[in-house]
Amino acid sequence: MADHVQVSTATETREQAESLARSAVRGRLAAGAQIIGPVTSVFWHNGEFGTSEEYQLLLKTTTARYPELESHLLEHHPWQNPELCAVPIVAGAAACLDWIENSTSD
Repeated sequence: MADHVQVSTATETREQAESLARSAVRGRLAAGAQIIGPVTSVFWHNGEFGTSEEYQLLLKTTTARYPELESHLLEHHPWQNPELCAVPIVAGAAACLDWIENSTSD
């Protein structure tokens, strides 16, 4: 299993994404975050097809810190059931991976 993951979610506004990013990074649950957007999302939700403009949030953390980051995002996310996915970082520059480790340590 990979030691590092990139976590993604989305929000309706840039301000919501920035708030989630700041609180997660300040709490050392993530080493850093990028906000991308606006992006257009196309999806099925509650049995209906839809599109919307959203802001994607990407966060880097360790596999060990992921459960705490997930709990934090679910608790503070403005949506009741947000998309929240983590993908393993299978390779990366040693200095970058060290940064993730060091930045998410207590």
